[in-house]
Amino acid sequence: MKTDPESFIRANTSLMAPPHVPEIRLHLASEAHDLWLKTEEELEEIGLPPPFWAFAWAGGQGLARYVLDHPDMVAGKRVLDFASGSGLVAIAAKLAGASHVLAADIDPWAETAVRLNAAENGVALDFTGDNLIGRATDADVILAGDVFYDRDFADRLIPWFRQLAGEDRLVLVGDPGRAYLPKDRLELQATYQVPVTRALEDSEVKKTTVWRFLAG
Repeated sequence: MKTDPESFIRANTSLMAPPHVPEIRLHLASEAHDLWLKTEEELEEIGLPPPFWAFAWAGGQGLARYVLDHPDMVAGKRVLDFASGSGLVAIAAKLAGASHVLAADIDPWAETAVRLNAAENGVALDFTGDNLIGRATDADVILAGDVFYDRDFADRLIPWFRQLAGEDRLVLVGDPGRAYLPKDRLELQATYQVPVTRALEDSEVKKTTVWRFLAG
């Protein structure tokens, strides 16, 4: 990496609570930081992939809220937070009593963001940068916030989630109406109105739904 992730994150984010999950504090980029508005050339110059970890996306906020409000879903269980980003959902699962939480994200910068955010909230998380799609897991619960924004990514995720659900694992998805959400394979659990960053979304509040992925 051209830039030290921890130094960069501390310099370009602020500690703040996502509006829908005030119990948790994260290192996030405010609109004042303009981090997301940097050009691809600027990001490449500092060796930074698109900083998904620097924002509390609507799907993750909704899923984290659901987990905190329904701790029985994860309490005493092994949890995988897939495409963890900032670690928001993973932190919520640990606060709700999960026995073990693995945050997974292929972005190497996310590892530092998750570590810093976990420490800020006083929880212990494990992290993997491996691509887990299609792999077996020992997790009882799989959590995935805001993952159906890309067709190719969705096409790879759907059969894996179906397989995991068919193994009697609980697969919960938080989604604010992304284009490639497979609604025919989902069971509604809860709906929220989630405040979001105007610079990233088409509105200031996104209707966000938590779904259970179905087998078959």
